[in-house]
Amino acid sequence: MRSTSGDHLNYTLCDTPILKATASVDSGRIRVRADGLLSRLPAISSTLSMIDGNIPAFAGESLYISTWLPPVPSRAFDRFVRSQVLASLGRRTPDQITISVTEECPNRCKHCALPDTGEHLSLEPEDVQRIIDQALDLGSTLIIFDGGEPCMYRELPELVSYVDDRAVTTMFTSGAGFTDGLAKQLRDAGLQAVNVSLDSPLEEEHDAIRGRKGVYRDAMNAIKHALSAGLLVDLYVVLRHDNIMHLQSFHELARKMGVHELTFFEVVPTGRCAGSEDIMLDDSDLSALEMFVSNAPPPRIFSVPAALKRLGCFAGRSWMHVTPSGDVYPCACYPKSYGNGLRESLSRIWKRMSDFPYKGINRCPMRLKGPSKNLNR
Repeated sequence: MRSTSGDHLNYTLCDTPILKATASVDSGRIRVRADGLLSRLPAISSTLSMIDGNIPAFAGESLYISTWLPPVPSRAFDRFVRSQVLASLGRRTPDQITISVTEECPNRCKHCALPDTGEHLSLEPEDVQRIIDQALDLGSTLIIFDGGEPCMYRELPELVSYVDDRAVTTMFTSGAGFTDGLAKQLRDAGLQAVNVSLDSPLEEEHDAIRGRKGVYRDAMNAIKHALSAGLLVDLYVVLRHDNIMHLQSFHELARKMGVHELTFFEVVPTGRCAGSEDIMLDDSDLSALEMFVSNAPPPRIFSVPAALKRLGCFAGRSWMHVTPSGDVYPCACYPKSYGNGLRESLSRIWKRMSDFPYKGINRCPMRLKGPSKNLNR
């Protein structure tokens, strides 16, 4: 529910006897008020505190707290709130599931986490639909289509349209194949947002990291096409020790292009990046990131390292990832499969994932010293 009061926009986040939470947008910032028994639980209060004081991705008839969350109000957001309440009571829900529909990709990114099978695998549309059905039944509220390059998957609009109002859909893209026509198809199918990957604000440097000349231009054009179609856009940056100095330039580019959100993700030593310790962020890099984010004006910034530090690792706790072979992982960066979604139910795999040893730690487990760093896909 949304109401107005003066120049304020007011939204109801939750209205139950044990948890009442509202959000208002004032002077470009979200202000959260919460009351009730559950509001004092650490899991609930931490989630609300991550929202309070932040810049919204978009505020109007609906409130988009982030491109990574369903809008308020919506059935999907109500389900998300319920999953947070259940989490505070010890019950896990895979709020976010990433489905890599294909290995096909014209790029060769240095930090790609997808295993190189050399088999050009793609999931059959019917298999993706079965995975979606099971994810929705498990409580998922965000379904992300990934690759490879998902724009190379012909049935992508059909799959977006297949997801009902229990969840919202987003996608990753390098920009390759993301045409004006596809943007409009995806909008009409119900896509909420596009995560456009960018590794450097410098064209030549970005192309080198992505292994293909012209991919920077593809990314810039994808942003324009998505915005023109009325989609939310997130500029998705994988931070490395050798691009952390570009924080300001990334932010200026995001503002100039008019995107709704800027996400900073920390490079993980897995996939093609396994063993590349020299490009990992060190403590001073993370401190610089934290300082930058705390003082940055719009657009909204989502810092994944900060979220992990505050809320704990989401892998196997509220995240799940499916590869083009059907293998299921706690997240795209952890190199141990817990089963195959083409051969057994997601619910059984999700239950098995309760044994994931790093749930809730305040740093990506792949950055830790220990056996997890030596696992192979």
